[in-house]
Amino acid sequence: MKRRNILWYSLLFIAGCTTGTNPKNNSNKLAISSPKKLNFTVTDVAGIEDLQRDYGAFRAVLEEILGIKIDFFPVENPTAAAPALLSGKVDIVFAGPSEYLILNSRAKAIPIIAIRRSNYHSIFIVRADSKIKSLAQLRGKTIAMRKIGSTSGHIAPTKLVIDAGLNPNTDLKIVMLDDQGAKALKKGEVDAWATSFDRYHNILEAEGLSEKDFSIILKGPLLPGDIFVASNLLASSFVEDVRARMFEHQDKLIQSLLTAKANQKYKDAKFISANDADYNMIREVYQKIGQGSFL
Repeated sequence: MKRRNILWYSLLFIAGCTTGTNPKNNSNKLAISSPKKLNFTVTDVAGIEDLQRDYGAFRAVLEEILGIKIDFFPVENPTAAAPALLSGKVDIVFAGPSEYLILNSRAKAIPIIAIRRSNYHSIFIVRADSKIKSLAQLRGKTIAMRKIGSTSGHIAPTKLVIDAGLNPNTDLKIVMLDDQGAKALKKGEVDAWATSFDRYHNILEAEGLSEKDFSIILKGPLLPGDIFVASNLLASSFVEDVRARMFEHQDKLIQSLLTAKANQKYKDAKFISANDADYNMIREVYQKIGQGSFL
């Protein structure tokens, strides 16, 4: 998923808590504690039109599975989902790993289910003619990353740099270039480029670049998945029912995601249990780069 600047987290979060959903007796579908309708949003999709384009099919399938009307509730930016959860304006949020930590910490969001992407790894790329063969050789070099707070394009690469014995704040220079890192590397403006493995080929194709001009020097471990979370104003029995039904109908739900071009990264994905401990790697990096207070 796209990630936003982590610095927004402290600026845009607004605490608040009001009562939310209303109960409904709907014994044919979910428990008696189920709400009359649900508001759903995705942290990195701004605007109702984009939500409908990328998640309209998914919303329709989830609505059918749960037997409850689901409306989109667009948020202006990833962190705006936190106060929306707290105030009961939104009930279910689909978030990236980094945003999940904010929702969990600031809004006490309840994990429902995670989605594991088969090629969700961070990679480091250099030019094909580069003498750099390992991360340890990046000392004193400039590395292009994606966006501050991006799990695969900032947090995980930073963790790999730390594991290689380098201090990301002093031993190298990191520049955030979004998806322009490939071009910058080809031009020699940076010494290495970090991105996700499942974005790598798409970026090269979009920029008209060839794989033969680059070399992957490191592929990191599989990253924690994007995650569906629920407002803690919802009854725990209802959240359990939602989780069970999403697992039961995961093939249909994932297929509905794939109807949108933006969601092709979920090809061959699968739903897995949402384990909060799987996201500790991200917490650790925030602490080591001096931004632990955001969590």
